Amino acid sequence: MALTVFGVCSLSLPAQSTQHLTITQPGGMPGLPVMTGISRLTNGMQLTWEGPSGYYQVFQKSNTLLNVPWVALGKATNLNRTATITRLYTSAFFRISGPAPKYAGSKACLTCHLNVCSVETNTAHARAFVSTNFANYGGQYNAACLPCHTVGYGLPTGFVSASATPLLENVQCENCHGPAANHAASPDDPTVVPRVELASQVCGGCHSASHSTYTNPPTYEEWMTSGHAAVVPDTLSVMASSTNNIRTCGVCHSGSARLAMLDGLNPAVTLTKDYNVPITCAVCHDPHQTNSYPVQLRNPPASTNYFALTSADTASVAAFTNKYNANTDINLCAQCHNDRGATWTDTSRAPHLSVQYNFLLGSVGELLGGTATFNPGNHAGLPSSAAYSISGTFYLTNQCAACHMQTDSRGAPDHSTMITSDAVCLNCHITPPEILQDYYLTPAISNNVITLISAMNQWAAVQTNSLLATNGVVAWEYTTPGGLTWQTNSLGYVSSWSLANPVTFTGPTKAGQALIPDQVKRARFNLYLVLNDGSMGVHNPSLALNLLNAAQIWMVQLLQ
Repeated sequence: MALTVFGVCSLSLPAQSTQHLTITQPGGMPGLPVMTGISRLTNGMQLTWEGPSGYYQVFQKSNTLLNVPWVALGKATNLNRTATITRLYTSAFFRISGPAPKYAGSKACLTCHLNVCSVETNTAHARAFVSTNFANYGGQYNAACLPCHTVGYGLPTGFVSASATPLLENVQCENCHGPAANHAASPDDPTVVPRVELASQVCGGCHSASHSTYTNPPTYEEWMTSGHAAVVPDTLSVMASSTNNIRTCGVCHSGSARLAMLDGLNPAVTLTKDYNVPITCAVCHDPHQTNSYPVQLRNPPASTNYFALTSADTASVAAFTNKYNANTDINLCAQCHNDRGATWTDTSRAPHLSVQYNFLLGSVGELLGGTATFNPGNHAGLPSSAAYSISGTFYLTNQCAACHMQTDSRGAPDHSTMITSDAVCLNCHITPPEILQDYYLTPAISNNVITLISAMNQWAAVQTNSLLATNGVVAWEYTTPGGLTWQTNSLGYVSSWSLANPVTFTGPTKAGQALIPDQVKRARFNLYLVLNDGSMGVHNPSLALNLLNAAQIWMVQLLQ
């Protein structure tokens, strides 16, 4: 029987609707119970702990009378890894007993899980103990390395040595799912089914700086600083307001919802209390599969075909499945970072903040010659871009990942997705990129944005129709304003783009939108595409300038 002991302290952690792994442990899934928190309640304490599947029991005793026996609080029937304690000593220690960690090795899984196991055995995980680098570093005999390169090292029935327990070499099923011997012995017992956990903490137990002794990069810590590590608060509220939103928004904002839909499940039914899981490792990497993409990515790092995930594509699980299966060759980032089918004729709201892929390839926006279809700039990462060919080497061919996941000296990609170095820019730009950005591109984009907004405000200022001229209405905005912050001038109408002294404003109603000329609709569409792309033109400088130039020409024509 496994045990863990924890004393009462002031630590308070909020309870989750669905308890996911919240700690990192070398080797992945903890084989022993590990206390993770004590929260104070009005009439007691709430305990939470981690560990493999099985029954747990809580014990208590006073920390002022250490020689007294432990007192059982309830029976050994707790499957939830959380307990509320209402009968408390003044000062107390708590102890958790749980299932003994019994490891069996992946061969015990083959009988029922042959399809998965036969593929997983071809992954890098299945060679973690015998890889050349690991052996050369002496890892096969290093106690600090073995927890992450074997099954259950240091625990009863776990790995001992290559000669004594060869079946427990390498990273196997039980590293991520927990000890499975009890499940293999009683496959129909639901209480011992190994955990299926999508939290990044499973991967972070090994893929992190804290558990690394030589070349392992701090992937988990980097991910924790990225935008992928948390669900956008506003989106959480939207999903909480409607189960349908768990599907339509969660397909890109919630890791649990997206994985459910990839498995053909309806997250609106299965995940009504579990959509707060962010974009974890398993959302982008499939730990069970191998394919032509590196590091078990679900999709390639680059593509050139147009892609948009529209509302119709997320209307049902079947619609999403059809869309996804037909577009598995689309850039992994583009699976979510796309324009969602936005067009200039939309009037209710501005383009989504996810337009990056289509902007990169120049397949969104209104140009003087018509709707943009494929206008990739030099930053699109295409081998045909001469700017990226230096002595026969093409740079940025991984598109988004080339800049947002730059590799370190060990060749490992930075999962913070931040631009951490100018090194990738200097492959092509002799002039430091910050100079290019600060003195050339950014001012050109910013000045064009300001000029365009000024022209649109001039048009708005002369409107007399009440649907467009009501005080507090920005005449050229979408019904739900696109996100700019405004201020008013002495005449009472909106005058400028500003982050100072913002005022409450709205856009014209549906009836008002019908009065807005097409030139204005095209101009505002281009404006928000440039702003919502978020790169101030870097993703596609020529497209950004052409969109703003076309918008200004239309406004000048309208104002003449």
